[in-house]
Amino acid sequence: MSAGDYLLAIDAGTGSGRAVVFDRDGNQRGSCQREWWHKEDPRFPGSMDFDVDGNWQLICDCIAGALAEAKISGDDIAAVSATSMREAIVAFDKDGREIWACANVDGRAVNQVRQLKDEYPGVEEDLYKQTGQTFALGALPRLLWLRQQMPDIYDQIDRIAMLSDWVVARLSGVIASDPSNAGTTGVFGLRERNWLPDAMRAVGLRDDIFPPAYETGTAVGHVTAKAASETGLSTKTTVVVGGGDCQLGTAGLGVTGIGDCAVLGGTFWQQIVNVDSSLIDPSMNLRINPHVITGLNQAEAISFFVGAVMRWFRDAFGQEELAKVDDPGKAYTLLEKLSKDVPLGAYGVIPIFSDVMRYGSWYHAAPSFLNLSIDPAKSGKAVLFRALQENACIVAARNLDAIFALSGQRPDKIVFAAGAAKSPHWSQMLADVTGIPVATPVIKEATALGCAAAAAVGGRLHNDLAALGREWVRWENTFEPNAAVKSDYDQLGDRWAQAYSAQRQLVDQGVTTSMWKAPGL
Repeated sequence: MSAGDYLLAIDAGTGSGRAVVFDRDGNQRGSCQREWWHKEDPRFPGSMDFDVDGNWQLICDCIAGALAEAKISGDDIAAVSATSMREAIVAFDKDGREIWACANVDGRAVNQVRQLKDEYPGVEEDLYKQTGQTFALGALPRLLWLRQQMPDIYDQIDRIAMLSDWVVARLSGVIASDPSNAGTTGVFGLRERNWLPDAMRAVGLRDDIFPPAYETGTAVGHVTAKAASETGLSTKTTVVVGGGDCQLGTAGLGVTGIGDCAVLGGTFWQQIVNVDSSLIDPSMNLRINPHVITGLNQAEAISFFVGAVMRWFRDAFGQEELAKVDDPGKAYTLLEKLSKDVPLGAYGVIPIFSDVMRYGSWYHAAPSFLNLSIDPAKSGKAVLFRALQENACIVAARNLDAIFALSGQRPDKIVFAAGAAKSPHWSQMLADVTGIPVATPVIKEATALGCAAAAAVGGRLHNDLAALGREWVRWENTFEPNAAVKSDYDQLGDRWAQAYSAQRQLVDQGVTTSMWKAPGL
């Protein structure tokens, strides 16, 4: 390939940073990943600070590693874009320096959520109608916290932006946001696809700290000399606005039309359906986000900690399987092999972990297994593993049914991607539980691919992000649902829902401890 024909995607995720090189046809050529985590400030319970300097160095290391694996130099990269975990925000001063940053999982603003609800009744509901977001993961409580707890920092803020924007700013010197990621702040309009200064004024916060909002795929400049020296990229490389990991991931899967549907099976399971810009959920159970595709939004439901629970189970109960493999990920395959002989329903075991999405009052029951048999053949690790897999699909199906009912559309297929989609057994189970065919792509981790597509559009190698996503995606398998077991899974779901409701009541009564609660509840 000639110089300047390659694309670079940078992914600042919850647990790691990653750089991936693609050619102009969407083929991955090199990648490198570095793990990170976010430290709690001991002064502030629930805080999760994002280390901008340390993590930038890790990203620079990832870029060097990805270029080396691709056997190219920075001069060969035509364009670079960034994607990231959503909800994470960065504050900049007037000189463009980061003065504060938090990760998406930051939960320090518990009292501020309560204060906003008490002092401004109805504001959360009004903002939800405009933004599709509640206070649960939004920016308003965090900014109020900054004003109260770190007033010197608050007064110095010139701009706030999202984590993918921070990567773009480090590369180009330009601070800007895109709708898909900024939309998760709760102060960004779904229909306007722009910031809502009135939302800040309504609760007494500054309304002059927003950067310009550009659509994903917009070129904002070139790599600066400073960034070039840090990353090994060329000052001729175009820097392109990226977006939220979930939305760019669906673009990389070709999920770019009204009614298109995806389930992303990672640490959290996200159930997503593309909807038009006028749709909102009167019940406030679902989240509505701007898509990276202009004019489209996404109705989203989140199943909490599905992948994390599977990892906990593997580490707690799969020591025998872990000892047999050179890669911990392969232990899942061994556990699944054991569980395939367990009959549907897993001998009545009911897992209590993630609930269906209840965005307006978002909390979970205490993690547990119910209805265990004292017969080890009916309650061993194979049975529990099967029960967890079934339950993940049941929660996903119920979340999807809520979205289908709201949108009035039911898709002809579900695109299943991320780590869980590597399992044909789980993919078939998802088809059986939902009653909808499930398609799995060749590239399961599509977020970087969608990010590269954004870079390609901004770098003028292609001109249509939606079309490029559909062009690049390649399909591996399609799983047709088995209609004969659908009613059995429906009954399992009904039993689970009754049991989960009772377990939430125990949390309400203070008998057990919630697996997770939104700040302020």
